[in-house]
Amino acid sequence: MRTVAVKPETSGWRAELRLAYAVAGETTILADNRHRGPLRVQRPLYPEDGVCHTCILHPPGGVVGGDSLHLELAVHPGAHALLTTPGATKFYRSGGRPASQRQILTVRDGTLEWLPQETIAFPGAEAELVTEVRLEGGAKYIGWEILCLGLPTRGEAFTTGRFEGRLALYRDGRPLFIDRLRVTGAGDLDSVIGLRRSPVTGCFLATGVSREIAEELGASLSRQGGDLTGLTLLGEVLVARYLGDSGVTAREFFTDLWTRLRPRLLGRNVCPPRIWST
Repeated sequence: MRTVAVKPETSGWRAELRLAYAVAGETTILADNRHRGPLRVQRPLYPEDGVCHTCILHPPGGVVGGDSLHLELAVHPGAHALLTTPGATKFYRSGGRPASQRQILTVRDGTLEWLPQETIAFPGAEAELVTEVRLEGGAKYIGWEILCLGLPTRGEAFTTGRFEGRLALYRDGRPLFIDRLRVTGAGDLDSVIGLRRSPVTGCFLATGVSREIAEELGASLSRQGGDLTGLTLLGEVLVARYLGDSGVTAREFFTDLWTRLRPRLLGRNVCPPRIWST
């Protein structure tokens, strides 16, 4: 008899995923893959030599009030992993109960490319998204996060609910970049010191960037329609930001940066994840 897991009505899903990547010969393998609840990965893919591409899946298709998702990822010395998602992460209306997603990404002298598709917070969601990237030694990192507040294509603004986000990057325990966002209603969306009525915001980070590369990218930066974009170099970290109306435009902007930076920082030609083409 087949057993079917039934979601508790009051507590929500408690999902955990723990992944570890290591080198075997000249190839990065998924050396450890443990999950509890509805959070897992598809089988590792190898569209390019030596790099392990992985797609993180959340089968329920969205996060609701009471859900708690936790991802821990470790990239061991010499390993190179690229992770993405098959679609947007959706925080649905919460009914007053908070939902959270926490991601701890540790890179020990290896390389991580963290390229998820956008996160959408529906009006009325009570959501928290925390991402910590912990680099050790000469670890390399390129990654982004894109957030859409509300459903602008339907004319539904994020005027009710709460969203709290934290994105932090460390090397050997020393903070390189820490960014926080807290939105609790229309006031935070409309303010000129807030999101300026723009429902989509994004942040792109890359380590090991020289001033020469940053200046070259800045000089070629094109305006994304009426949206706001910018580049800043903080020590070794290139920070690119997007503020506007379109998750697609944000993703195209960040993908263009990744396309230019990957060969120079990681010594590899661009190889987009296959899931992006489906």
